[in-house]
Amino acid sequence: MEHKAPIVEFMGLYFNLANVMMITVSSLIVFIIAVVSTRKLALKPTGMQNFLEWVIDFVKDIIKSNMDWKTGGRFHILGITLIMYIFVSNMLGLPFMVVFNHYLWWKSPTSDPIITLTLAVMIVGLTHYYGVKERGVGGYLKSYVQPMVFLLPIKLIEEFANTLTMGLRLYGNIYAGEILLTLLAGSLATHVGGTIAAIVPTLAWQAFSIFVGTIQAYIFTMLTMVYMSHKVSHEA
Repeated sequence: MEHKAPIVEFMGLYFNLANVMMITVSSLIVFIIAVVSTRKLALKPTGMQNFLEWVIDFVKDIIKSNMDWKTGGRFHILGITLIMYIFVSNMLGLPFMVVFNHYLWWKSPTSDPIITLTLAVMIVGLTHYYGVKERGVGGYLKSYVQPMVFLLPIKLIEEFANTLTMGLRLYGNIYAGEILLTLLAGSLATHVGGTIAAIVPTLAWQAFSIFVGTIQAYIFTMLTMVYMSHKVSHEA
C-alpha cells in the first residue's frame, strides 16, 4: 500500500511517468484492437470484427437515444473511442499492480483523478465548442437565460458540477476497486491460510470490478452524449 508516484520535472512542469506510460499502453491496446478488427473485413463478421461492429451499433444506439442521428452522427467516432479507451483503461489495473522501488508503475490510468478530470474537461469543452458551432454565439449564450433569466447562475453552477462529477465518478469507482483488491491480496495473503481465504473474495471482487469498469465506461459515454445533445439542440 505504501508507494509513491514517479514524478519528474521538465521545463517547470511536473509529469507522472506512470500516468504517461499507462495512457500510452491504453491507447496502443485500443489502436491494436481497431486494427485487428478491421484488417480482414467480411460481409459475415466473425471474431474481432463482430465485436467491433457490436460496439459501433451499441454507441449508435446511445447517440440515437439522446438526439436525432442527423445531428448526433458526427459524434459516433468520439463515442466509440471513449467507450473503448475508458473500458481498457479501467481494466488494466485489475489483474495486478506493479510497484518498483516504492514507485507505482502499473495501474489503471482512470484510478488517477488528474486523468479522469482531464477527460471530463475535454468532453465538456467539446460540448461548448459544438454548441457555439451549431447554434452560433448568440444562440448559445441565449440558452443560458432560457426559459428564464434567473436560471443563469444555476446553469453556470451546473456546468462546473457536471465536469466535476463526471470525472470524480469514474475515478472514485476505479480507485476504490483497486484499493480493495490490494487489501485483499496484501492483508489476507500473509500466510498459507490467508492466501486460501483470499482467493474467493479476490476473484469475486475482480468480477464485480470488471462489471463496474464496464458500467463506468458506458456511463461516461452516455453522459458525453447527454451533455452534447443539450448544447447542440436548437430547442429553448
